[in-house]
Amino acid sequence: MPPSHRRTAASPRPAAGPGTDFAEALRAAIEASGLSLERIRCQLDARGIRISTTTLSHWRRGRSQPERESSMPAVQLIEEILQLPPSSLSSLIGPPRPRGRWGKESSPRLWSRPLRPAELWPGEPWLAEVAEEFEAVPGDHLERLSVHDLFRFDARRGECITRTGQVVRATANGVSRCLVVHAAEDADAGPPVITALHHARLGRVRTRSKSGMVAAELLLDAPLGAGDTAVFEYEVHSAARTPVTRCGRRFAVPVRQYLLEAQFPPGVTPAYCYRYEGDPGAGADRERSMLRLDTSAAVHAVWLDQAPSRVGIRWEWD
Repeated sequence: MPPSHRRTAASPRPAAGPGTDFAEALRAAIEASGLSLERIRCQLDARGIRISTTTLSHWRRGRSQPERESSMPAVQLIEEILQLPPSSLSSLIGPPRPRGRWGKESSPRLWSRPLRPAELWPGEPWLAEVAEEFEAVPGDHLERLSVHDLFRFDARRGECITRTGQVVRATANGVSRCLVVHAAEDADAGPPVITALHHARLGRVRTRSKSGMVAAELLLDAPLGAGDTAVFEYEVHSAARTPVTRCGRRFAVPVRQYLLEAQFPPGVTPAYCYRYEGDPGAGADRERSMLRLDTSAAVHAVWLDQAPSRVGIRWEWD
């Protein structure tokens, strides 16, 4: 930022008190900075984030707010440009406003801020260290358009091969990697093993045997520009000494569509299956509903416009 736009000791940063909403805090910060909306737009554009002055004006006046996951990198950069503490603006963004055919039913299910590793995996501070080592930002500047997990279990009901496919869209320029985290159901059996398959290759990998967890970066075939999409697939091999009774995923960012399938060997199928949903880091499920196995000894569940959360399928063996 040019020296002429830096605050002096006589121009303190605006403080957002309890109840201060996003528009009020943004308006106060812009006024204190002395920057015009056009100047802010130019600085965002120089860093690969394209936001119109009209959109910035609507945010400042409270006519709209940055509800899309793709808008969050812009908010984070605005905090930096206005010399505000991290999350001082993003933490004030309210729940998405109902609009279009979704109405009030879908608004509580969306989320604006990517979750940090400590929020998604409480009790695993080493993940924050890995994210810092990999220089990975929350959400990786990737919007999840579609995620498909297919879990295939063996006849012993403990070993599993998971094939994952994702369709992502970059929300910034130069995005070239994605951080993935997987946990074993049986920590004593060792962390899962990740194998990159199509349109990605395996980068750095960090494991924690005590927790049975693995964190790895998947390197995309080519860097993405803002708005570019990519498709990639990879496999995860895991084992447990006792029968596994669930499968699923924790989302740090919203996902447009999540398809989860569990495939069991013929003649080795659960007695009951149900889908679940819970808050990240919470022990108890918030929602459960029964599922039926199909004639191929498989069960599936679909989540649409899913907020950051813990979702999956549980079952009980005969």
